[in-house]
Amino acid sequence: MSIRDPETDHDGPSPEALLPAFRTEDVEVKEDGRLVYYGRPTVEYRRMERELWPLFREHGYEVRLDVVNDAEKDPITGVAINTERQALVAEPRNVGVDGIPWTNIAMLAATVLTTLYAGTIWYYEPVNGPLDLLAGWPFAVAVLGVLGVHELGHYVLSRYHDVQASLPYFIPVPTFIGTFGAVIKMEGRIPDRKALFDIGIAGPIAGLIAAVGVAIVGLHLDPVAVPPDVLNSENAIQLEIGYPLLLQFLAWATGQPLEYSDPSLVTSPVVFGAWIGFFITFLNLLPVGQLDGGHIIRAMAGDRSETIAALVPMVLFGLAGYLYIFANVGFNAPVLWAFWGLIALGLAYVGPATPVFDEPLDRKRMALGILTFLVGVLCFTPVPFEITGI
Repeated sequence: MSIRDPETDHDGPSPEALLPAFRTEDVEVKEDGRLVYYGRPTVEYRRMERELWPLFREHGYEVRLDVVNDAEKDPITGVAINTERQALVAEPRNVGVDGIPWTNIAMLAATVLTTLYAGTIWYYEPVNGPLDLLAGWPFAVAVLGVLGVHELGHYVLSRYHDVQASLPYFIPVPTFIGTFGAVIKMEGRIPDRKALFDIGIAGPIAGLIAAVGVAIVGLHLDPVAVPPDVLNSENAIQLEIGYPLLLQFLAWATGQPLEYSDPSLVTSPVVFGAWIGFFITFLNLLPVGQLDGGHIIRAMAGDRSETIAALVPMVLFGLAGYLYIFANVGFNAPVLWAFWGLIALGLAYVGPATPVFDEPLDRKRMALGILTFLVGVLCFTPVPFEITGI
């Protein structure tokens, strides 16, 4: 690291420009490009942030108030003394992609393989070599397409609002689904409620449109024949899918069946790919914490969103208990909703993202948010799936 003249030797705001919100004692330029303004705030934190965040953003930095451990030598003994000092830590902003995103590429490649493998299960194809995985490509394209469009919706709106965000990270899992979804990492502060709302809602809307398109295509595809050895096997398992109202409506509107009276025929796996999209849309729209629904409700309701978020775990635990005690279902659905109740509890504890400027939303966005939550309810099914023996 190197100590430089705080007046001239860096490209961040000058110490005088931070007054009266923050009084600077000295500035340190780190080797990684960070600027550390040692000093003390002279106003309440939120007010200081609203005054200084736009200034640092104009200079190409994200800033936060932090407590920094600073080692200084005693002038008499020469012994290093660790002291804690308040400081504004400014990190260089980079909204675009910096270099080749090898981690994103590797995780996407792995997820392609796991979804191809899952697709071969749905098409009842044996896997005796790598090329046999290609049999599952329609399912893989359906799932990755819906997830990718969802996350790119977030990414595009992040770029639009000049907020730092990573490319999507796909999560590979070798199961009958092939993935645990995809996420993007928000690396910058959200300017205001409009940006928080737009970024939060863009993913569910984009993913929902993609899922509807995939469902319509899948409903028009031929059903898959279950091989006799699988149908008659004592060791085979049966996966019964609970279809949400939106998917049932699409089947009715297109005149295509979701289920067949002939047990040897099952709906195209592409439809199941759409089902995954609808299910993920519902989960993401839960109005709690850092989920998409949490961002949307925080933008719509402000601090009152924390009260709403606190109710979400109770509702999920209540649903799990009701299904376990009163409904004639197996353990899968109660365990699933209890698991998500625990996740919601943790997300509610962490809390939502807080924008720098907290002015209320306009009426159009409020209406769009309400409509999106209502459509999200149509993606819900109390018993998403049941795994039983044939």
